[in-house]
Amino acid sequence: MYKALLRPLFFAFDPEKIHHFTFSLIKFASKIPGLPGLFRSLYVVDDKRLERDLFGLKFKNPVGLAAGFDKNAVLYNELANFGFGFIEIGTVTPKGQEGNPKKRLFRLKEDKGIINRMGFNNEGLEAAITQLKKNKGKLIIGGNIGKNTATKPEDYTKDYLECFNALHPYVDYFVLNVSCPNVGSHAKLNDKDYLEELIGAVKKANNTFEIQKPIVLKIAPDLNDGQLDEIIELVKSTKLDGVIASNTSIDRSGLKASKEMLETIGNGGLSGQPIKEKSTGVIKYLSEKSNNAFPIIGVGGIHSADDAIEKLEAGAHLVQIYTGFIYEGPSLIRRINKAILKTKE
Repeated sequence: MYKALLRPLFFAFDPEKIHHFTFSLIKFASKIPGLPGLFRSLYVVDDKRLERDLFGLKFKNPVGLAAGFDKNAVLYNELANFGFGFIEIGTVTPKGQEGNPKKRLFRLKEDKGIINRMGFNNEGLEAAITQLKKNKGKLIIGGNIGKNTATKPEDYTKDYLECFNALHPYVDYFVLNVSCPNVGSHAKLNDKDYLEELIGAVKKANNTFEIQKPIVLKIAPDLNDGQLDEIIELVKSTKLDGVIASNTSIDRSGLKASKEMLETIGNGGLSGQPIKEKSTGVIKYLSEKSNNAFPIIGVGGIHSADDAIEKLEAGAHLVQIYTGFIYEGPSLIRRINKAILKTKE
């Protein structure tokens, strides 16, 4: 139904406008008596064999929604009815910000991809907390945090700490987003010395709470082997809880989209099927080179159950979808969970 009826309709409109419309539609539908239960019956796979114990948390299943979809934590309760095992909200910054000028979200239909340069548009920390206070406890919530675009380099860590301390009571794990290509001063956020400083500061803040929350790092898919070796060493030296591999890519090679179209679109992070192999390669390298020393959440180009199984076999412990959710619809979550169960038969 989604691919035959809804997707052609949605894809006829501007991607960012239809994103907001879809939110309103899901909100409205979820208030109609009986519909949330219908959604659960269609999409939720409830089986103990899908449960995952990771970071000291129990995930109902290993399929999550990546950050960027529910930036302001306004829809996670409703999205839980589609069968996700966890949802990551954000990226949240201390202050609300508009992000980059529109138009900033583009579909590559032939490639089953998306290019975005949203620029951490979100309503800010306080707005996210207001929404998170409505958490009905249906599933695990991750908090993806970043810095404001206008923040000076010497205050980057302060931004992350402000988000971390304020969100700590309301999320189950944290993601340090340092790899988004759509924010300013990208280079410093990927400097190994700065990452050590940032992770150290956040871990120190974590220790001031009675219950510590897991902290993971989201990395780019464009890192070379030497940079990935640095990530492995960084995780080891800082005792970071894990890694999300991967964020969007700045690579445009191998796309079916025309050169003219790509030039018209301009800068932005590429997601979806075009980065599937690259993301899986990063997961495999990190897993094998580290001897499976830390948990990896695999994301990037998952548009089918086979794509998800491939990520898990490469070394991912959990997977996340985003672009695949937009192209394939909510049935993708059920198909992935059903396929995982088949591997256990």
